[in-house]
Amino acid sequence: MPHPTDSTLVNLSARAIYDAFDAYQKQFHAITRRARLRFERREWNAMHADAVERLDLYKARVDPAVDRVRALLAERAQEKEIWRGMKPVYSKAIEARDDWELAETFFNSITRRIFATVGVDKQIEFVDSDFDAPPTPARVPTRAFHRAASPLDLAQSLLHDYHFDADYADEVRDARWVAQEITARVENIGGWKQVTHAEMGESVFYRDQRAYLIGLMHTTDKPIPLVLALTNAPAGIAVDAALTGENDVSILFSFARAYFHVEVARPYDLARFLHRIMPRKRIAELYLSIGNHKQGKTELYRDLLQHLAESDDQFEIARGDRGMVMTVFTLPSYDVVFKMFKDHFAEPKTTTRAQVIEKYNLVFKHDRAGRLIDAQEFEHLEIDRAKFSEPLLEELTRVAADSVIIEDRRVHLRHAYVERRVTPLNLFLRQADAPTAQQAVLDYGNCIKDLAASNIFPGDVLLKNFGVTRHGRVVFYDYDELRLLTDCTFSAMPIARDEMEEFAGEAWYYVAENEVFPEEFRTFLGLTAELREAFSAQHADLFEVDFWRATQARLAAGEVIDIVPYAADKRLAIKYGRG
Repeated sequence: MPHPTDSTLVNLSARAIYDAFDAYQKQFHAITRRARLRFERREWNAMHADAVERLDLYKARVDPAVDRVRALLAERAQEKEIWRGMKPVYSKAIEARDDWELAETFFNSITRRIFATVGVDKQIEFVDSDFDAPPTPARVPTRAFHRAASPLDLAQSLLHDYHFDADYADEVRDARWVAQEITARVENIGGWKQVTHAEMGESVFYRDQRAYLIGLMHTTDKPIPLVLALTNAPAGIAVDAALTGENDVSILFSFARAYFHVEVARPYDLARFLHRIMPRKRIAELYLSIGNHKQGKTELYRDLLQHLAESDDQFEIARGDRGMVMTVFTLPSYDVVFKMFKDHFAEPKTTTRAQVIEKYNLVFKHDRAGRLIDAQEFEHLEIDRAKFSEPLLEELTRVAADSVIIEDRRVHLRHAYVERRVTPLNLFLRQADAPTAQQAVLDYGNCIKDLAASNIFPGDVLLKNFGVTRHGRVVFYDYDELRLLTDCTFSAMPIARDEMEEFAGEAWYYVAENEVFPEEFRTFLGLTAELREAFSAQHADLFEVDFWRATQARLAAGEVIDIVPYAADKRLAIKYGRG
């Protein structure tokens, strides 16, 4: 039987990758579409299951595609001449698609699995898009609301225009409250007469127990964000909050939150619409926020390469206490950190590299509750050696030699996690004024409670393992000891039976695996007397077994505990009262 020609192999393989991507997208959209039904029926556990299923989907489609291409190409699977021919064929196949950029990234996922490419190879992967301009016409992902006579008129139009198979509990009341929020927001720009129209996202955004209408109010000066957060209680749908500040909306789209489920025909357009609302966020973050996590990673990589080409500073060891498991470095002018495994973990760490990777996988699939930093995993990064400071190169050589190859001109990072940079909480408290420090300490307690509500126990509650975002929000970023709250046993401290036990230098009692003594948290806080007093006044329950066991009981009963993604004073029912 004659061997297939190069042209046949190229076309069959390109088609196999295209078909796998097409199947992935169809299933991705099918899962995403369920979100509306979940919200209307209040199926919160099913909403979470859908989120996990969607996150697992990419690998479930890439793996068989890799196997199929290897089978088609056989011993020629790593012949670059074949792949150089395959790339333009694939590019031609996707040029009519509205999700062409996602299709390019999917192709890259296949090539990098087959070649384990170090750095990038423009001949066999899409380093930049093949298209100088978007190949398909823009699809405006918004609907306009013109000629609203008043804030109340706009609010009523919004609530009337977005339909759900569930009734509002009190649509008239909610419209009035939203109007009051809009009125207060536009007061300092000359009032409602300065608003020309509103532009709202065509699609509803869903996450956890909320649905969001997201858009802008256009004024004679500059656009103002407008986001309505909807809840669905047994009494019906209600507007829980009307957010009109960029910071409030930015926190809603935080890198510490789970991804939205939102139906969109053309992700390119939606990401750029969101960028108009939150101009300080990278396009990469916005792709991540709408569930296109691989595209977000691609955009982050491209953005990093561009920044490296344009900046003059060097990577350096990140501020903060040195970790026992990871070495961490950053570029001062770029707000991310790179985390790489050390060759050997310092005592008393007993965890393994594989176990820590599982913790990162857990965080990726879990509800991050606005408190766990999303991490992007990269392999085989290649960066100009001149971009690394000598102290950092010495550090990498000394503690992470298995994960890095340092050559004359290049540094090859075999495996790294990239996360948004935050200020370690212990350092933040040293430099903050008293009111700011107290606010951070109180949110530190809120962070631990939010994690608990999402079935996460951080394991190590030391201040150095938490960080403060640019919005002043406390998040957790050290996942070495992280575990499910329901896997823990919370116990009261044993009472010493005599002086020998009471003054023993080491624990005289048996500590089971995953056993936690909340009373010990007081010792770990490391706060000044004033801050410890403020923390205890609001969060004394964290030192008690009852809090933890009660939270475990709620989770075990199947309750999905609502974690509100904005401040309590933004909730309309709290602000304006009921009735």
